Amino acid sequence: MIALGCDHGGYPLMKEVIAYLDAQKIPYENFGTYSEESVDYPVYAKKVAHAVAEGKCDKGILICGTGIGISIAANKVKGIRAALCGDVFSAKATREHNDANILAMGARVTGPGLALEIVKAFLETPFSNDERHIRRIRQIED
Repeated sequence: MIALGCDHGGYPLMKEVIAYLDAQKIPYENFGTYSEESVDYPVYAKKVAHAVAEGKCDKGILICGTGIGISIAANKVKGIRAALCGDVFSAKATREHNDANILAMGARVTGPGLALEIVKAFLETPFSNDERHIRRIRQIED
């Protein structure tokens, strides 16, 4: 189960992500927002982050205008490793090396075609389980 959240700036791209997940039959829970009316991104970042941290969802996807603010807010929740990705390589690397559990993207800086490639890479790439990466993640969490 994928937790989804966005602010008003991320709403148009989130609609694209939802269409992709529906087409791939990937289950998700949408924590909002549900329009382009101005909202505060930390509200949605926290909803998604808590759903992932508490094990209600396996991973999360967050979108705001740049992806910066929403990723910072999500990373305040213990156990969350939200990664802002604007390219496919970073999406794969953050899963393999950091076991990132939330993907953050910026709708105003990443087009929908690339964004869907990033989502696919993030969702399909497993964590490597290499000892060095596990050790580094523990250091992040301490």
